Amino acid sequence: TNQLQKHPFHLVDPSPWPIFASTGAFTTTFCAVMYMHGYESIGNFGLPMGFIVLLYSMFVWWRDVIREATFEGHHTLAVQSGLRMGMILFIVSEVMFFMSFFWAFFHSSLAPTIEIGAVWPPHGIDVLNPWEIP
Repeated sequence: TNQLQKHPFHLVDPSPWPIFASTGAFTTTFCAVMYMHGYESIGNFGLPMGFIVLLYSMFVWWRDVIREATFEGHHTLAVQSGLRMGMILFIVSEVMFFMSFFWAFFHSSLAPTIEIGAVWPPHGIDVLNPWEIP
C-alpha cells in the first residue's frame, strides 16, 4: 500500500465498468421488450449484443477487482472484513425481504379482514385450479 495513506481502507479509482454494465443491461431489457412486442429485427440483433456487453462488463469488472485485491494489495484485512460483512448484510436483507412477502400473504389469507369480506381469496378474484391445465 501507499505510504501516504493513513487508513486501512481502499478508495477505488474511477471505473468505466458501471456505466458500461448499465448500458448493456438497458440494451438487453429494451431489446427484449421490443422483441416481445413484435419488433424482431431489433430484438434479434440487440438482445444478444446487450447480453454480450453485460457478460463482458462482468468479466472485466471482476478482473479489475481481483487485480486490486491480489496484485496491487489494496484489500487489507479491514477491506476484506467490510466486503464479508456487506455480503452477509445483503443476504440477511434479502431473507427479510422475502419473509415480509410471505408474512403479508399468510396474514391476509389466514385472517382475512372485514374490508375484503372476511373470506380468502376476496370476492371477485377467480383462482386457478392447480389440478388442471390452465
